[in-house]
Amino acid sequence: MFRRPTTDDVLEEAARLGLHLSAEEADIYRRHLIDELLALDEFVQSRDEDVPPPRFPGAREPGYRPSSAEDPHGAWLWKCQIKGNSEGILAGRTVSFKDHIAVAGIPLSFGSFALEGLIPDFDATVVRRVLAEGGTVVGKNSLNGLVGGFGFGGTIGDYQRPINPHDPGRLPGGSSSGSAVAVGAGEVDVSFGGDQGGSIRIPASWCGTVGLKPTFGLVSHFGAGFGWDQSLDHIGPLARTVEDAARALDAVAGFDDGLDPRQGREVPARIDACSGLGAGVSGIRIGLLEEGFVGVEPDVEEAVRSALEVLAQQGAKLSSVSVPEHLRVHGPVRALVAEGSRALLAAGFFGAFAKTYYPASLVEAVNRLWDGDTDLLGPLTKAGYLVGAFSRASYHGRAYAKAHNVRPLYLRAYEGALSQVDVLAMPTTPMKAPRLQPVGDYLEDVARHVELLRQPVIQNTVPFNYTGHPALAIPCGQSGGLPTSLQLVGRFFDDPLLLRVAQAYESSAEWGATPGRQRGDSSLISPTGKPSGPVTT
Repeated sequence: MFRRPTTDDVLEEAARLGLHLSAEEADIYRRHLIDELLALDEFVQSRDEDVPPPRFPGAREPGYRPSSAEDPHGAWLWKCQIKGNSEGILAGRTVSFKDHIAVAGIPLSFGSFALEGLIPDFDATVVRRVLAEGGTVVGKNSLNGLVGGFGFGGTIGDYQRPINPHDPGRLPGGSSSGSAVAVGAGEVDVSFGGDQGGSIRIPASWCGTVGLKPTFGLVSHFGAGFGWDQSLDHIGPLARTVEDAARALDAVAGFDDGLDPRQGREVPARIDACSGLGAGVSGIRIGLLEEGFVGVEPDVEEAVRSALEVLAQQGAKLSSVSVPEHLRVHGPVRALVAEGSRALLAAGFFGAFAKTYYPASLVEAVNRLWDGDTDLLGPLTKAGYLVGAFSRASYHGRAYAKAHNVRPLYLRAYEGALSQVDVLAMPTTPMKAPRLQPVGDYLEDVARHVELLRQPVIQNTVPFNYTGHPALAIPCGQSGGLPTSLQLVGRFFDDPLLLRVAQAYESSAEWGATPGRQRGDSSLISPTGKPSGPVTT
């Protein structure tokens, strides 16, 4: 049931919409509103049955929130044990999910106390497909939630601060921080994260894991909350080995029967990344993106160039390429993020305007937060919404429209480079994991939060959220005990080639150069014909 609006209610809401009504006009609209709300109430309370999306069958135990003793790295919001099929490409692998992805029967909080208690009754597509391919779901991982920013250096947020498994005094990266920490600490084989501006690849870089942002649309986003703008959002795997990342991609990739309206007709039904993993890189053309090395720490650059030399020794052909637009892409991305976030605020976190399934209970819960308690949001989120509001007020949608309309210019620039080479290469992040900042004065912490995304950390990751090209982060060494990371970028739906190149490096690099690897993880034969050996971290 609804509360019947008064004339004052109508006047107040009209003013928020920029409408200037007299009391007499407002009363006319009030009577109309009551009639319309009565009709809406009749529909909401009707017995018309929702048609739920498919979910993996079987009963599920509720799981539990682990103690700090069980979770020393702060990687987990929830633990559970959901067994998949007895056979499949992920049989024998444990899998977890960033807590923006729905797992039926398991709490979903998006990292926010304000949404605690939400329990979805459906599986996200990636969850259903993981279970169908034999994976065992073991929990939900911490993230920089609606009220957080821990992974990038913020100190205000809900739940625990995830700890970098290589150095507790260093940042783990975000926003898929818990996923990278759990994988890097050897607590799970694969974790699926979300990537809007580098949120898979940055924590993979700083925690020493493999992290794949697939081609836009290749992995269904159904059942996951959106971030900045729907045209930037991706789901992808973080894993300790390239093989496990390839298995995870093969398990979940492909067209989703209309449940993800962002997918186009070019998305294949399935993809095969595993069968070609051991094919090597002889003759593969790798272009070192000049702009991708701007402002990079010397030891990070040295590690990346050394990794590429390893590939050259296996027959890859290295060359230098230039894409000047790489240094300008942050302009349109800023415009998308600003007004896209504002639109998301109104849409309720699961999008709008498409023919798909809308999880009503989750949409309602998020909208209740938006409509009544936005003070609970963190400084980074508040800053984004304020920029979006003032962007709309200043440019009336023109900035957002232009950000979409200039995308083909940037696509052509990268596609031009990828017509000369097969893969682009650059550091994933220009720096190793920065030091963790202590909790300090509240206003200082707020200031630190709102500056987080002005840092150069996303300079090599966010361009490929904007263009949609696949991008893979792979550990390529250590400096001072901290991981360094190589990013490989390919043509659309050439994700298997990126994994093949990464596998060639992982199989041939000096042990210790790939810190995410654990003893005995890979059963593949390397391009040299020798079995993969142990790695110490």
